[in-house]
Amino acid sequence: MKKIYLDYAATTPVDKKVLKAMEPYFSEKFGNTMSLHFFGQEAKLALENSRQVLADLINSKRPASGHPEIIFTGSATESNNLALKGVAFANRKKGNHIIISSIEHACVMESAKWLKSQGFEITKLPVDKYGLVKPEDVRKAITEKTILVSIIHASNEIGTIEPIAEIGKICREKGVYFHTDAAQSLGKIPIDVKRMNIDLLTAS
Repeated sequence: MKKIYLDYAATTPVDKKVLKAMEPYFSEKFGNTMSLHFFGQEAKLALENSRQVLADLINSKRPASGHPEIIFTGSATESNNLALKGVAFANRKKGNHIIISSIEHACVMESAKWLKSQGFEITKLPVDKYGLVKPEDVRKAITEKTILVSIIHASNEIGTIEPIAEIGKICREKGVYFHTDAAQSLGKIPIDVKRMNIDLLTAS
């Protein structure tokens, strides 16, 4: 029986070009990027070059201070947790209100659920029959206590692409941090964090 795999939103086989590019770092250039010796510095250079490639891809930047905007984590789940919980606790004195959509990935839902147990107020915005969040609903939901809005870019289950640029513009106007989970979309859909007013982006 012939098997057909249709779950590329979850995971894919490694592209042959990617495998070829990575092969040296599995066997020859395997140094620890935190080490000061040649092997470590060789690996660190490759890591920093990769960081720049990703920054260019989303129109991000690398400040002269040496603190990159591109942060590597162990997974998209870790990235989403870092975004939500990091912003929440760093801005607790400003407010305790966070807005998400009702179709976020489970890791965003769980992060929000946990933050609620820590005293944060969570608003889950509904979507229409196409799975779209209405930007005006975001505007109406923002209060003086809102510190973060997190809306998924592209749904991994129904394929809906949210109006991220419009939502980001509203958040920027209101002075609220905007996060989008783009784990399913980066590399498939063009993303410009400046044009789309994205403060935090999760990719995989």
